[in-house]
Amino acid sequence: TSGAVLPGSYIVRPGEYLDGEKIAQDMDSNGWPRSGRDRALRSLRKGFAYHIVGDQHLGHFVRYGVDEWDDAGHVFTVPSIANLWPRRWFPPEPGRNPQPHSPRNTGEYLDGFGNRMTVLAVANPTQVDFEPHELYQRAPGYGIVRLDRTTRKIVSEAWPRWVDPSVPDAAQYPGWPIEVSQMDGYDRPAVGYLPEVVVTGMMDPVVQIVDEETSAIVYTLRVLGNRFRPRVFVASGTYTVVVGEPGTDRLRTITGVTPTGDRAAALEVVFQ
Repeated sequence: TSGAVLPGSYIVRPGEYLDGEKIAQDMDSNGWPRSGRDRALRSLRKGFAYHIVGDQHLGHFVRYGVDEWDDAGHVFTVPSIANLWPRRWFPPEPGRNPQPHSPRNTGEYLDGFGNRMTVLAVANPTQVDFEPHELYQRAPGYGIVRLDRTTRKIVSEAWPRWVDPSVPDAAQYPGWPIEVSQMDGYDRPAVGYLPEVVVTGMMDPVVQIVDEETSAIVYTLRVLGNRFRPRVFVASGTYTVVVGEPGTDRLRTITGVTPTGDRAAALEVVFQ
């Protein structure tokens, strides 16, 4: 169906749900081809990246899945400030494993291309009393992302265009604000752990784990503090651990590291 029909689509009343809808294949979502989408997500999660997306016509907050649901990071697509091509999300079935007290259009889904995604919040177009309707009934607004460098917490906010955030008790779109951790960016279950990295003489170093068999980077993370126990996803592997500040001479490389069940085992890294 041509996207030209979208601006004339029916706008629901507050609390109304459209039954009988189908999940579409929207090329604007960058979800096709699946192979390319999955390669991109595998790269993003190696950096524990939080994905912020500009106007895609429908404000939403989703957690990506590649091989399983929730094994990659989050994406916050901010509402459009003026939405000419509105989308909407009214899947015919409730999602699996939704969060408690969440709307029926949240939870685990396969999108129109078969990609795994966990929907946490959606700002669907809704009838409002503001004029002009062509602007205000298409869920216009903007997003604010607050990144706390001391805690690694990330808070996403989705504000309707007509709301002043400085007003006490100002309401965001339903489902927001949403808080996640930087560590959620790669929450794939571990099958083993390397000895704990304990750093002296540097706080918040970058730690990179490299699979020695394939030379592939497993992940890279600026850790919080000076201690970090790296998780790995191949228990029989041998790994290189790089610790320090990239681009300087304060960088140490430790080779031949293997997973261990000894929680007291440690890799001591000292910077003068």
